[in-house]
Amino acid sequence: MSGTLAYTIAGRGEPLLLVHGLGGSRHTWRHLIGTLAQTHTVIAPDLPGHGDSAAPDGDYSLGAHATALRDLLVSLGLTSATIVGHSLGGGIALQFAYQFPERTDRLVLISSGGLGPQLTPALRAATLPAAGTVVAALARIPSFLTRRVLSEMPALIAREDAQPVADGLHDLADARRRRTFIRTARTVIDWRGQTVSAIRHLQLLVGLPVLVVWGSNDKTIPPQHHEAIAAATPAFYTAEIADAGHYPHETAPDRVAAAIRAFLRTTRPFRYSEASWRDVIEATSKAAGSDGPEEQIVAAA
Repeated sequence: MSGTLAYTIAGRGEPLLLVHGLGGSRHTWRHLIGTLAQTHTVIAPDLPGHGDSAAPDGDYSLGAHATALRDLLVSLGLTSATIVGHSLGGGIALQFAYQFPERTDRLVLISSGGLGPQLTPALRAATLPAAGTVVAALARIPSFLTRRVLSEMPALIAREDAQPVADGLHDLADARRRRTFIRTARTVIDWRGQTVSAIRHLQLLVGLPVLVVWGSNDKTIPPQHHEAIAAATPAFYTAEIADAGHYPHETAPDRVAAAIRAFLRTTRPFRYSEASWRDVIEATSKAAGSDGPEEQIVAAA
């Protein structure tokens, strides 16, 4: 994947890279950028094909998005950053940490994908054959009407999320963004739910400071995903945002900003060691492997 990325940059200090979710844009971070920029350099890009960024042909997988973010950091002369990801952006943040641990200072996962298969039926439907046509029709409905309808469907979407979802759907009236939305969705979702798991990545990231943030009323990705990860990994920092849905950084930005700032203040950046990484990989492989004989393959000259 190649092409230009649009981004917002503000503040000075340790870098924070903010990664939006599926079909979104850097606009989703508008309530946090000013607060976080008081103490940090904040970089908020539009992912390839999203927002104002170019939509190149090629791969729209988590790995490709992570590589595009690596290239952005390199172009800005930054060796590493704390990666903050929302929803799909959380999955990309996890993939980034796995691919580029030497460039990852910390992780902040907000309503993150990749922690379990369950997912709202609305996003599962986005992978069906006629999804592009249906999304195009829905995107043409005025945003205020979409918001009104969604606010009356609490079983499908949290009332707090009606405005962010209506805004995101309205943005998909643009054919380029809509194609990217469908292509990206199909790399991580099918009609049954999420198809990509980052659980193994988390097991490998020993010593990496991780903050997990979720809304207690999230109907898009079940809060149980985040609760289970937090319970299984006591070293993680957690923040459950009461009375918030899938977009706590938009609907409860003060509480999310406070949790992120406290996390940044009380943790130190991760420092990658290849020897330690190798030890973790070997330990994880042994735990998941069999008791059979060790086999080796030696290349012939």
